[in-house]
Amino acid sequence: MRVIDLATSALAALVALVRRFHDHGVVLAYAAFTGALVVGFTLLAEAAAQAFQSGRTAAAWAPWIALAWTPALTVALLWWTRRHAHGTQGSGIPQVVRALEDDVPPDRLGALVSLRLALHKVVLVSGGMLAGLSIGREGPTVQVGAGAMLHARRWLTTRSAIDEHDLMVAGAAAGIAAAFNTPLGGIVFAFEQLTRRRGVAHSALVVAAIVLAGLVAVSVFGNHTYFGRLRVETLSWALLGPGLLVAVSSGLAGGLFSRLLVTSLSPGPGRLHLWRSRHPLRFAAGCALAVAVIGFVADGTTAGAGYAPTRALLDGQDSPGPLYTGLKFIATWLSAWSGVPAGVFAPSLAIGAGIGHDVAALLGAPRDIGIALIALGMVGFLAATTQGPITAFIIVMEMVAGQSMVLSLMACALVASGVSRAVARPMYTELAAQCLPPADPPPAEPRSAA
Repeated sequence: MRVIDLATSALAALVALVRRFHDHGVVLAYAAFTGALVVGFTLLAEAAAQAFQSGRTAAAWAPWIALAWTPALTVALLWWTRRHAHGTQGSGIPQVVRALEDDVPPDRLGALVSLRLALHKVVLVSGGMLAGLSIGREGPTVQVGAGAMLHARRWLTTRSAIDEHDLMVAGAAAGIAAAFNTPLGGIVFAFEQLTRRRGVAHSALVVAAIVLAGLVAVSVFGNHTYFGRLRVETLSWALLGPGLLVAVSSGLAGGLFSRLLVTSLSPGPGRLHLWRSRHPLRFAAGCALAVAVIGFVADGTTAGAGYAPTRALLDGQDSPGPLYTGLKFIATWLSAWSGVPAGVFAPSLAIGAGIGHDVAALLGAPRDIGIALIALGMVGFLAATTQGPITAFIIVMEMVAGQSMVLSLMACALVASGVSRAVARPMYTELAAQCLPPADPPPAEPRSAA
């Protein structure tokens, strides 16, 4: 009997080990798939943005076409979103935050996060870039990655300890890591923004999935930084005063931007809210027309994510104009308010870079300090908008190879985030509360008469 018991125990242990390797293999395979999906998203979105800019500059009269093209395509995108992909509105981060709440039953997750919504998101955000809206693809990759990874649950064993929560956290962070080419930023994003109320049961597997997705992106695009290497030779105490001014300014601006988005996207009794709810397509057309007019005034610099103007500022080239920061701010807000799938992560970096440049120009700062202020503005505005200072600091540091400014970037992120908290509540948490109401509790059974 003892031999039989030992054999049974050994067989059970072997079966459990096989199941564990199977489940881990499925998760890692889907992590590679998530990385590949984000790579495809990147290529499609960049091609769409380039197509808009190429068409806009094809002839002297071509910029005028955007005044009709941008509203028309925006209306088409919103119509498709509302009819076929209702859960893809906005950046997608609030949907993932809401899906991670414990009161969302598994059968309702598909309304917030799924592979179907992820594929729609890729096409719709790329369409917004083609329309010339001031949006980014990086925030939407959170929902794309979460939807791709959540699809893995159907291939896991029935007794798998890996649940939907861990899969969505891994996918969302993997999307950020692959989109920005910042694996460390993806990991920090997962633990700072997505696991505040509940930890990750399989943290090692989650980290491995994030790294693998990042490696897939690196294998395609190379191990490069988006904005090159920060060209700051030396830093001194001369940066303290201007840097503090940038931190406070970007904190106030980011807090205002966050509050503006929450107020705009929340239902309310105002006339504009009523018009938006009753005539969403007309409202989107009005927002898109305003964005097109702003783009015409700004010579196209406000369209898309804003990588080119930001890169030019960091390289010390000509600025996009004295009104660029304010115009980019308004264009990004209107693009999000239109209701189409749209991210604000990358545009926030562009607005922050503009704030840093404007402060440097106002103070007449020398070149090294001016470039440093631009980097501080990027991290400050992003930290203030997302109220995730550590994530903002890590992402910007990796995107500009700013190891020489580690302490300065970290301090700016913390100050800006603190200032933002005095102006607005966390944007993603506020928007997440509107995504899917909690399921109604079952009615109480009537008490029997005694």
